[in-house]
Amino acid sequence: MTTFDTGSTGFMLIASALVMLMTPGLAFFYGGLAGKRNVVSIMFQSFVSLGITTIMWYVVGYSLCFSGGEGGIIGNLDKAFLKGVGPMSPFSGNPKIPEYVFIVYQLMFAIITPALITGAFKKRVTFKAYLIFLVLWQLLVYYPFAHMIWGNGWLAKWGVLDFAGGIVVHATAGFAALASVIYVGRRNVMQHTPNSLPLIAIGTGLLWFGWFGFNAGSELDVDAVTGLAFMNTHAAAAFAGITWMIIDWIREKKPKLVGFLTGAVGGLATITPASGFVPLKGAIIIGILAAVVCYGAVMLKNKMKWDDALDVWGVHGVGGVLGTVMLGVFASHFVNPSVKMDGLWYGGTTFFLKQLAAVGITCVYAFVFTYGTLALINLITPVRVTPEHEEGGLDDALHGEVGYDEGAL
Repeated sequence: MTTFDTGSTGFMLIASALVMLMTPGLAFFYGGLAGKRNVVSIMFQSFVSLGITTIMWYVVGYSLCFSGGEGGIIGNLDKAFLKGVGPMSPFSGNPKIPEYVFIVYQLMFAIITPALITGAFKKRVTFKAYLIFLVLWQLLVYYPFAHMIWGNGWLAKWGVLDFAGGIVVHATAGFAALASVIYVGRRNVMQHTPNSLPLIAIGTGLLWFGWFGFNAGSELDVDAVTGLAFMNTHAAAAFAGITWMIIDWIREKKPKLVGFLTGAVGGLATITPASGFVPLKGAIIIGILAAVVCYGAVMLKNKMKWDDALDVWGVHGVGGVLGTVMLGVFASHFVNPSVKMDGLWYGGTTFFLKQLAAVGITCVYAFVFTYGTLALINLITPVRVTPEHEEGGLDDALHGEVGYDEGAL
């Protein structure tokens, strides 16, 4: 009879729950940033992924990501409907935990990734079109990259590393967001004032808390690397948040709460691919760079007049790319023996160039396939809401619900 390690299994179940909590956290974060008449709409887009993505993961998602297809772009359907997997089936990557635990842990990543994109096209996309997008985007973009990086696919065989999702989650979602913004177009009525700073703060707190499961859990065990990833995650977020606050203070003469919170999220996104592969000093440098570079990306977005409403591209897309490239700089086999090629800082030019090429491929692929997916959906059902619905708010128009009773005392 198979005996599992209770410590590792228990930790991975907690890590899975923490990553699950990030999706409601994202809903609060985006909901606070949205306008009062669109808070239900944007929060619903996050929460509905908990349902749709879970069904897809059971039917084909897990199998396409983690069954067969060694060295390829996508897996096979051998484990569709979780065929052949039972409560006592060990996970091949770490036999100390059940495969069910690995399945549910990876499911939580699949849930939050498309939800990240929704902040870019706030109050412009119909719910029906979004549901179709949720299905097609995972099939065409998320599943291939999850397989290529974490499912022993092409990029993994090539030597590319991504500890917890800089490529698989943040770069794909960020550049999908940019494609969405360009396809859907600008809002008719621009609105930049958040409806609730407390909601944004609650959302950030849940994201920061959940990110410990996101990054430390990606070791898929309890060991020294787990602790390193945990520490690196917090350090990068803290240094990024303070750096962003200082930049805001210098430019706008006042320290901004939203600036600190946005900077912290940028630091979390940027350290994600490197969290278990770099030393603490590398994580601190990455956190500082995350704030500077992501802040610059947001400024560039404004200059280019890209209507990425909640800065998904500037924070997650650019952060994911930066973190993956900086992994190519600071990766060290001294901190994690699974690192086969050290980073540029330690003389590893080849690995740095591979990381650079991988993010280039990811960004182009995610952008092109997302743009094409939206164009295809528009042939089936309109992607963009009507001007009347946009002006009046999507909460009542699409869902018959409102986040705030504007007539209440």
